[in-house]
Amino acid sequence: MCQTTWQGWQRFATTEPPAPPQPDDPPRSRGERLAYHSAFVTIRTPAISQLATQVRTMMILGRHQQTTARPSLIVTGPAAAGKTTALLNVGRTCHLAHTRKKPAPPGSAHAAAPVAYVLLPPGAAAKTLITEFARYLRIPVTTRMTQTQITDAVCHTYTQAGVQLVLIDEIHRLNPHTTTGAQTADLLKDLTERLPATFVYAGINVTDTPLFSGTRGAQLAGRATLITCGPLPARHGTRQPFRDVITDIDDALDLTHHKPGTLPAHAAYLHQRTAGRIGSLTRLIRQAAITAIHDGTERITKTALDAVQLDHLAEQHNRPTNRPTRSR
Repeated sequence: MCQTTWQGWQRFATTEPPAPPQPDDPPRSRGERLAYHSAFVTIRTPAISQLATQVRTMMILGRHQQTTARPSLIVTGPAAAGKTTALLNVGRTCHLAHTRKKPAPPGSAHAAAPVAYVLLPPGAAAKTLITEFARYLRIPVTTRMTQTQITDAVCHTYTQAGVQLVLIDEIHRLNPHTTTGAQTADLLKDLTERLPATFVYAGINVTDTPLFSGTRGAQLAGRATLITCGPLPARHGTRQPFRDVITDIDDALDLTHHKPGTLPAHAAYLHQRTAGRIGSLTRLIRQAAITAIHDGTERITKTALDAVQLDHLAEQHNRPTNRPTRSR
């Protein structure tokens, strides 16, 4: 993932995200519209809004805290629920807010780095993880350096660079019950105490993993606020969260024969098809839109949606239970 280096992150954060067509805009070319639906807009889900509010609060809360580890956040939920999207979105917002408030001086070769984004490698040892932190800011590391030396270099450089927000993805890979996992968990605790930054983690169903169990798990659970990025319900009281998201997607489409309101009319079908998972939903709509441009229909119908084969998780959920098993 390109965002796991400072140069890649800066490019991601400062590149103008795709924008839906505006009434006064000139028509986009076929190629431009294919590229647009491939990247597509970031749909602001309830989880993204909640995470943005919590991150802002936690950063203020931990700004002047010196003696203990600062409070952190964990974004959890099933696969395809939009966790990484939420993480990247809040990171971009923080990056842009910081650069607007404190722009780098003209000609400066040392711009501040307010955000760090790190992927937890599978089964990562503590030294492997701290090396990933070093790689993000291109901190020189040699094979002879000890974990302690790399950690000292990371803490010094991150503090000098002004890192305020540390995003760690795939945290469900961490198992503090193994020797390697315990050492990695201790490293993360050390970093939260030494770096003047707010830590936000994201992982698949972390409450069902060993992450919160045992002594180290209790320490993390005692400092971390959990934000659930789960499937969107069809109804929540008097509100219809899933339909609201579909309306935003419907408004963002750029198809020449699209009729506004088409997708919300299929809200019940779309919820059943995707189980309310935002990742599966956006993939379904994007694929249908790209197909509509390719075949010239330029609109999305239920027949077109039926023809799209989704990720295995969504297809398994959508499979009728009374369908006879095909003999081989």
